[in-house]
Amino acid sequence: MVQSGVEVMAFKEGCFVPDNSSGGGGTTPSMLSKVRVRHPDQTATHTHRLDHLKTDSEHIVQFDGPSDPYNPLNWSFTKKSVTTILYGFITMGSAWASSAYSPAISNIDKQYQISKEVGTLGISLFLFGVGLGPLLWAPCSEVYGRKIAVLAPYAISVVLSFATAVSKDVQSIMVTRFFAGFFGSAPITNVGGVLADIWTPQHRAIAVTVYALTLVSGTVIAPVVGGAIEVTDLDWRWTEYITGILMALSLVLGIVFLDESYPPVLLVYKSRQLRLRSGNWALHAQHEEWEATLSELSSKYLVRPFQLLTTPICFTVALYASFVYGILYLSLASFPIEFQELRGWNALVGALPFLALLFGIFLGAAVNIVNQRFYSQRFQANNNRPVPEARLPPMMVGSIFFAAGLFIMGWTSGPDIFWFGPICGAISTGLGFFTIFQAALNYLIDTFQRYSASAVAVNTFLRSVLAGCFPVFANAMFHKLGTPWASSLLGFIATALIPIPFLLYIYGLRIRARGKWSKESV
Repeated sequence: MVQSGVEVMAFKEGCFVPDNSSGGGGTTPSMLSKVRVRHPDQTATHTHRLDHLKTDSEHIVQFDGPSDPYNPLNWSFTKKSVTTILYGFITMGSAWASSAYSPAISNIDKQYQISKEVGTLGISLFLFGVGLGPLLWAPCSEVYGRKIAVLAPYAISVVLSFATAVSKDVQSIMVTRFFAGFFGSAPITNVGGVLADIWTPQHRAIAVTVYALTLVSGTVIAPVVGGAIEVTDLDWRWTEYITGILMALSLVLGIVFLDESYPPVLLVYKSRQLRLRSGNWALHAQHEEWEATLSELSSKYLVRPFQLLTTPICFTVALYASFVYGILYLSLASFPIEFQELRGWNALVGALPFLALLFGIFLGAAVNIVNQRFYSQRFQANNNRPVPEARLPPMMVGSIFFAAGLFIMGWTSGPDIFWFGPICGAISTGLGFFTIFQAALNYLIDTFQRYSASAVAVNTFLRSVLAGCFPVFANAMFHKLGTPWASSLLGFIATALIPIPFLLYIYGLRIRARGKWSKESV
């Protein structure tokens, strides 16, 4: 879901610098170029009597100075805001699809005579697809641009949401859910890069917080709508129909109103217009000199992310962020047990506590915004260079609220205890979730500056895998241990993770200085 989203999924995940040593632009054709060749015999080395003459650097098309209106950083505030909101709406559609299925699980179990664990696989498989999708969609955004890399896969996800709604057997439901997640991960993966394209560092934090709220709100609000559908006795398929309609609406708005924002691709468009208008065919963008190779892209999105995961900072921070993300999706299974089974509430009223979780998330967003002033002071004091540890105070506060919220929810779950108790626990958990999740991503981006795209990729993969696993065992854990002890077990794990932000705040600078991938951030 949610990518970091969040402080931009990489500071310049959006500005890929070609690695000429890997073969880009050389005489050996890449795998991508071989696919484009019409005949096998054309793979031979091409020659021309003037091929020894190199194009002068003056023929490379750039933006016309720092105030060029074609540069996305110089778009009007209105256009930037509309772009952020629309991409947030699109990403909310994917997040909505991930959790809207949860209220339908009980009806699917009855209709197809399957266990609750098998029915819950519809959530898990979707999230597994979200975890794998970035391995493809992130490279596509750097080759072809943001808009096409987001909207084309998203359109397929829209179709698959309707396909789930009309599925005639469990196998079809599971297959369509997995691929809906795989294609629906495109906005989660690439919208952070869009925010890096259009917002300056001074304004980006607030824009990213607003975007992150739209992402998380989709996950939290969808179960409430699904509960309303169940109460009105509509068929469970309407949870998927409504999801498809919502996603289709956001897709149409995106196609009509969104413009490409990736600067290298915009310069390709600009150079093409200049060539046609002037007749000077030597004019070109630097992006056109880069021939993307599979080895180069796979190194960035397949090999390097897991190399970063072996570092102490990336491992601990990604693990913590993934744990809290997993708890968010575990709540899709635990909330019905606590509020519907134990208290006897119906599907709609039993889903309303998700709004308490959302309220806590908004409080967490406010904490992150307040911390931005502290970060700006440290940023300026460090000669306008990122200070990763200045991202951690919200996580330090949130880690305590998150663990406390789990204990409160567990030990106030009894039907003889006033419902306001677990609601307070949900608010505390939501506050902790958002502060930990967003601060962790920002910290990874600031720490692994040149390799931030890889850090975000492995974080997305790990959190999606954990989030996909949590709902599967939630039902058995909460029924066998009981809600108080099941929630307390998660609370003990959260408590054990509390020292992570505090230790990184104290020792993070020294750890970064010794790291191969992070020493540039010192």
